[in-house]
Amino acid sequence: MNRPDPDFRSDTVTRPSAAMRAAMAEAEVGDDVYGEDATVQALEEQAADRLGQEAGLFVASGTQSNLCALLTHLARGDEVLSGESYHIVRYEGGGASVLGGALITPLPVDSCGGLAVGDIQAAIKPPDSHFARTRLLSLENTVHGVAQPLARLQALTGLARQAGLACHLDGARLMNAVLETGDEAAKFGQLFDSVSLCLSKGLGAPAGSVLTGSKPFIAAARRWRKMLGGGMRQSGILAAAGLYALEHHCQRLADDHKQASQLAAALNQTGGVRAEAATNMVFAMLDWQAAMGLPDWLAKQNIRISAPQKIQQGEAVLGRFRLVLHLDLDSRASSRLVEEIARYPGLQAI
Repeated sequence: MNRPDPDFRSDTVTRPSAAMRAAMAEAEVGDDVYGEDATVQALEEQAADRLGQEAGLFVASGTQSNLCALLTHLARGDEVLSGESYHIVRYEGGGASVLGGALITPLPVDSCGGLAVGDIQAAIKPPDSHFARTRLLSLENTVHGVAQPLARLQALTGLARQAGLACHLDGARLMNAVLETGDEAAKFGQLFDSVSLCLSKGLGAPAGSVLTGSKPFIAAARRWRKMLGGGMRQSGILAAAGLYALEHHCQRLADDHKQASQLAAALNQTGGVRAEAATNMVFAMLDWQAAMGLPDWLAKQNIRISAPQKIQQGEAVLGRFRLVLHLDLDSRASSRLVEEIARYPGLQAI
């Protein structure tokens, strides 16, 4: 299989390897809506076991996984607390509000991606009919590439438990956090009533996420999946890719982390870029005028990056790029990126 042109936009752009495709082609399948797909069942069991949970539910996407979780946890008029930059708040269309009548309340996120105990305490509503009923705390790991330490999540979920809240983890890139912190996935998972794990990001599967929780919770979430149109039939073909990813791609995430660190160091040598790495991501800052033209310049060199985010730092206006390392990018791709940025005509010192 030919390696695609370097694409640093996201780890969602990965293509299944030849070995993963073979596993998909050979998968045992059945009708999963009838509960007869053995490969789906194997994936759900393995994911739940890794996350220290009782049961799992294979779904089409991370958005669907989080939505099934929130709709299961919350009734109409209930409230979920989450970080203002977290996916359920900013990037998932407000699904719990639109479809479940739930209130999503954003809380401040610090520079390390975490929430403060005091902000959570202040946001929890008293039992008064004037207020929405605070029922759920939804956290995330990693947050913009930053691994959230186990001790911090223990403190936040401990507070939530004392207040009678359930806890959900959007663990889309949880396996990156596991490698970064050295803590087992189950130690993270056992802090939460439900966990969503994405298979199609750094783990390299073509589609799918697994939602895990208790057996009664997953039974209820399965009903929501059906109502959301997520009941698939011979989905073992996709589940086989997820199984392969869990069995072969978790440890290799360390390669992405190493490459991210090396890429950040190399970009810092160009003279016109400030960069820092967080797990498999690099955040690079350029002068705003230079940043606006960089994606088109690189596209002409057959390298793809996302558009910059405008950042104000004192009197300086900068462009911030997120560059994501993944299994389709090797050191040669990173070297090409650095070389092309270094010769970019618009580059200037910052």
